[in-house]
Amino acid sequence: MSPSTATAPPPTDWSLIWAQRGFRYFFFAMFISLFGSGMNFAGVSWHILALTHSTVKVSYQVIVATAPGLLVPFIGGVLIDRYDRRYLGIALDLSRGIAVLATAFIAWRGQLELWHLYLITLIIGAGSAMYWADVNALVQEVMPASQFAGANAAVVVGVQTGMLFAGALVGFIYDHAGIAGILGVDGLTYFVSAWCLYKLRTGYVSPRDHLTKYPREFSETTEATAEALETGEMPDVAEAGLSLAVYSDLREGIAYLRQQPTVRALGTTHSILMAGVVSANVLVVALAADILHRGARGLGYLEAGWGLGAIIGGLLASQLPQRLRLTLYALALGGLALGHLTMPFITWLLAAVFFQSLFGFFRALSGVIAQASLMLIVPRHFMGRTQSAMAILTTVLQLLMSFALGWISQQINIYAGFAFLALIYALGTASAFHARSQMLSAL
Repeated sequence: MSPSTATAPPPTDWSLIWAQRGFRYFFFAMFISLFGSGMNFAGVSWHILALTHSTVKVSYQVIVATAPGLLVPFIGGVLIDRYDRRYLGIALDLSRGIAVLATAFIAWRGQLELWHLYLITLIIGAGSAMYWADVNALVQEVMPASQFAGANAAVVVGVQTGMLFAGALVGFIYDHAGIAGILGVDGLTYFVSAWCLYKLRTGYVSPRDHLTKYPREFSETTEATAEALETGEMPDVAEAGLSLAVYSDLREGIAYLRQQPTVRALGTTHSILMAGVVSANVLVVALAADILHRGARGLGYLEAGWGLGAIIGGLLASQLPQRLRLTLYALALGGLALGHLTMPFITWLLAAVFFQSLFGFFRALSGVIAQASLMLIVPRHFMGRTQSAMAILTTVLQLLMSFALGWISQQINIYAGFAFLALIYALGTASAFHARSQMLSAL
């Protein structure tokens, strides 16, 4: 256990957080990125439902978006812990932006088919499977350790503000510009996000700089690889050495997680939370269409309500004392379970938006607490692999839950779908209380 878990984190100093020039660019990158992504996800989901009238087909979108998370994080976590995280983020933004704009052009030409939407969702999902682990690890590099809770809260505010604006506008843009307009806006936001990451700092920063302080962490494999790559005289040795080095990093990351029960407990709970949040999109789209009868604009209002609640939750989480944070962390998962039992019985749009605001509040509160706690526990050079391990678990849960929710809501009814989601959150609540006891025992 890291000694940093033995003491409560200091209070949040917002003036110190916003004084970091790099973090200001990081904040805006998260805002603009999620504005586009939120608009894309909601718009594409609604377009698929409008074309097929099938919640199972909507669930396929979520499955395709998350499936790359089964493979990408294995190598992604190693890359994140080896190379400059800023450059990795820029590369992922640019590649996804080009792909989305190409799909927008196809839609504008009137040649868009369902498989195009699944393909671009797969491409975006492959990038996102590495991108979010990368940027979560990058927060450690641009903020002092004393302000991790506040920095994570600010990131959540940036992300959810983007979602708030996306939710408020997606219905109007879809009604006036169609799916081509939605994809066009999303594609452009990736380029803005890449520019913000480029301006975040200058120079090349390796996450492995700590190895100069701890030379025993260098392995013979790593040094042989470096020498072969520098001389260029033994490409076979370089290739074999690099493969062994990657394998060594994977083993090192697994060994670390085995020794950290608190990290595992926090990671498991956060994975359940995020899997529930993403897979719930299947039900929210059906709720807007079949229960509220409000169309794309109604879906946008629901997404905006979520964003508003998440902003409030993120700001509040950074101001709470540690013991109260841990208690609310567990209670927030319980609130999600109870709320989703009630949600399908609501037929008034304003009430549904209010409940979505509560769900956004609970998600942000628990998410900020979990991520801030992990940053205090996990050393910088293990953060990429830790985040990637969480991403893999989240992906497995998302795949299972997305298909299950789509199938249950179509074959039985939407009420059964929400009940199943509430059950998953109840399991998350039990996991959260276990993580809380692990954290409190370390204080």
